[in-house]
Amino acid sequence: MSVTKADEKGIDHSVVKDFKLAKDNELRFEVETNQRVKLVLLDGSAELFGTELVHSRSYIFESGAKIAVFTWFGCSIRLTGKNEAAYVSKDTPMIIYLNTHAACEQMRKTADQEDIRGPRIMVVGPQDVGKSTVCRILLNYSVRMGRKTTLLDLDVGQGGVSIPGTVGALTVERPADPVDGFELKVPLVYHFGHTSPNGNIKLYETLISRLADVFNAKCDYNRLIKHSGCVINTCGWIKGQGYQCLLHAAQSFEADVVIVLDSERLYNDLKRDLPDFVNIILQPKSPGVVERPRDVRRDYRDSKIKEYFYGPRKIYFPHAFDVSFQDVELFKIGAPSLPDSCLPLGVEQEDTHTKLVPVTPGRDLVHHILSLSMAESLDENLIETNVAGFVVVTNVDVDNQVFSVLSPAPRPLPRRYFLIMDTRFIDINK
Repeated sequence: MSVTKADEKGIDHSVVKDFKLAKDNELRFEVETNQRVKLVLLDGSAELFGTELVHSRSYIFESGAKIAVFTWFGCSIRLTGKNEAAYVSKDTPMIIYLNTHAACEQMRKTADQEDIRGPRIMVVGPQDVGKSTVCRILLNYSVRMGRKTTLLDLDVGQGGVSIPGTVGALTVERPADPVDGFELKVPLVYHFGHTSPNGNIKLYETLISRLADVFNAKCDYNRLIKHSGCVINTCGWIKGQGYQCLLHAAQSFEADVVIVLDSERLYNDLKRDLPDFVNIILQPKSPGVVERPRDVRRDYRDSKIKEYFYGPRKIYFPHAFDVSFQDVELFKIGAPSLPDSCLPLGVEQEDTHTKLVPVTPGRDLVHHILSLSMAESLDENLIETNVAGFVVVTNVDVDNQVFSVLSPAPRPLPRRYFLIMDTRFIDINK
């Protein structure tokens, strides 16, 4: 892929630095705010989170990117542009991750020979320990061996398969692009609507069970996917109800390998509560992992939503159009519970956490993201039906009974049922 001068716009070419890496070393750097950095592999071999870099190709990273380039045999790298704290480190857990991959690959070979399911690997740990990165490394290594391993993303705060506020699955067939990540080809996505499981625990566990059922059915249908197994990325909420969600996920997906990053207490709790056949492994986080403040996490979520509509580097042009109130039906999942004192004597509280509540569009809908359900009628379970995509409401005209949306695809809408997210997105590009 050639890089044009337009692609290099925003790169400070007066800042150029070459790095010589010895074998088993790692180059780490962060791209400064409102800056871009170009990376070129001059000689030798190197990889970025498990993806091999191509010699002499330019890789351009955007503002805020946190990058770690590892070499097994030594290499030279040139960085062009302003970056924060670029340095080479010998202290890296990559050998540990490679050994983990080798053990999982042996399980896949056994699965091939005996026609049994491959390893189901769940990666757990607190916030900002590098769970998503470890998942990416393990997936990249497996597909480089010719596997079709499935990424199951339960981290509703970050959105590895789709936008934040969703859970989803993606069958990975080729290594991730060093800049743009995995090719999001036909992902399976379910609406959750919140950026933390505690937004609706009951709904979160329902979706985990649904995702597990769909993945098991796909394994029954496709042997290669069955033998390749899966990698499960989880949220960083590991205490109280968050811990119960981890146990529910491990049980639903029948995980047989659990990698615990940087939490000895979580490791011991899982050793106590999970069956003996589950291999529970405590591994260190990379010293290069950076803790992100709340505002940085919020900005990252906004950037993921923006990328959904405008593509990486704003290469897409989303559509804006009006939708009539009569053409669609809007629902919110979950309703407030009545106090026990308001219930008749002897009547038990109804579980309202997964109840569909019809919503009439109003001005308070502006900036909310809507998930377009694939359900063709209300006879289907909207909660457990995957979504076709998302729109964001930019205006509501109550007098004319229409609302305006930003959409990645032109009208007409393929379905009529929308689910409302708590997540909001203000489109500053309009």
